[in-house]
Amino acid sequence: MHRFDLLLAGLLFGLGLTVSGMVNPAKVLNFFDVFGHWDPSLALVMAAALLVTAVGYRIAWRRGRPVCAAAFDLPPRRAVDARLVSGAAVFGVGWGLAGFCPGGVLPALASGQSAPWVFFTALVTGMCIARAVDRLRSEDKRHG
Repeated sequence: MHRFDLLLAGLLFGLGLTVSGMVNPAKVLNFFDVFGHWDPSLALVMAAALLVTAVGYRIAWRRGRPVCAAAFDLPPRRAVDARLVSGAAVFGVGWGLAGFCPGGVLPALASGQSAPWVFFTALVTGMCIARAVDRLRSEDKRHG
């Protein structure tokens, strides 16, 4: 049942991105084109997402534990470090150049166009490179 919940959540998220037009890179890029054909709809989508998230977190924290797990699984690190800032910068530059973000590209893969597949391939390649670099760094720390 748990896997079905994850599938349902992913489908709902993808449907929301598709209905809002956020799988269309031109719409996303127009949000960044403040001095041209600016389209503020991305800001409205983000504001709605923040509102839903804020309400959802308040409900979830009140429950004391998640519905589909024994406990909340929070990241142990909270520090803003170079790794976090550089990752956010790469995310922002990629989003600004391509008009896709990792969540928005997944439903766009079904469009039959090549651009989402090129972005997705670059995304997966970048993730693999980052994982390999992390492994090398942790090995260097153990042997150094």
